[in-house]
Amino acid sequence: MLKTMFLAAVVLATPAVAAHRDTPDVQLQKALEGRVAGKPVNCISLSSTNSSRIIDGKAIIYRVGGRLYVNEPRSGAASLRDDDILVTRTFGSRLCSIDMVRLVDRGSRFPRGFVSLGQFVPYNKVKAG
Repeated sequence: MLKTMFLAAVVLATPAVAAHRDTPDVQLQKALEGRVAGKPVNCISLSSTNSSRIIDGKAIIYRVGGRLYVNEPRSGAASLRDDDILVTRTFGSRLCSIDMVRLVDRGSRFPRGFVSLGQFVPYNKVKAG
C-alpha cells in the first residue's frame, strides 16, 4: 500500500516538475527583447561587467552597464547549463574571444568542461522616438 501511494505521488508530481521550458532560442530572444544588435567586438571589460547569464546549450549573456553582450561560444556551447558556475582565467582585465571558460557544476563543484568563446555581440535598448 505504501509503495502504491509513493508511486501515485511521483506520478502526480511529474507534470509540475516537467513544466514547459522555452527553447534556448526563445530564451535568448526574450532576454534581448527591445534591444538591437551592434557590431561584434572581440573583447569586453571584466571590471565593468555587472553579471552574466547562461542560456542552456546556446550562449552566455554578459551585462555591462545597460548594454548586453551575447557570446555564442565557438565550441562547447552544447555543454552550457544555466546552473553552471563560469570560471574565467584572463590575462589582463578583458575577456576576449580567444579565451576559454571552464564550467563547474554548482551542486557538486566538480568541473564539467569548458567553452571556447566567440565574438561578443552588443545589444542596446531601442530608444523611444
